[in-house]
Amino acid sequence: MWATSTYRVCKETWWLAKIIQQKPPEAAELIDDKSPYYKYTPVNVMENENFKLCWNGSILTDKTIPFYRLDTTFMNKKTRKTFLIDIAVPNTHNLAKIITDKQNKYQELANEIPYVLCGSKKAAQVTPIVISSTGVIQKSLSQSLTRLNLHPNTYIQLQKSVILVTCSIERIF
Repeated sequence: MWATSTYRVCKETWWLAKIIQQKPPEAAELIDDKSPYYKYTPVNVMENENFKLCWNGSILTDKTIPFYRLDTTFMNKKTRKTFLIDIAVPNTHNLAKIITDKQNKYQELANEIPYVLCGSKKAAQVTPIVISSTGVIQKSLSQSLTRLNLHPNTYIQLQKSVILVTCSIERIF
């Protein structure tokens, strides 16, 4: 069961979320509009016969789970795979810690997915998208992008977005 809600996120995470929320639906042909990410307006739920994407929502379960709110949930109905995508923009020295924290944090929710979604037979895959505020990435980002069937060079657009927003924040300060 899905529930959508609104909550505040930092500027860098917002722009990354817009890119990540736009790329899988383009690949899955959920959207036809190929506008740039900075002009793209996210939609809470997109669905067709093969795919479902929920953005900025919660997954409601029978069991009480402390971490149930994700940035994006992408479900492939054909292969019955679900990806729990959470995005973060930490400082460079926290990069590895944030990735492991996100994987551990949402693992319980990932294990509950087969019980919540009748169509899913396996646990969901936790897919953290983590880029430092200066654009530094780890090798696990390319693995995450590959899991989502995104172009391997998507990380370049993600880095560019984070760096531009970081510079914008610095100018304001």
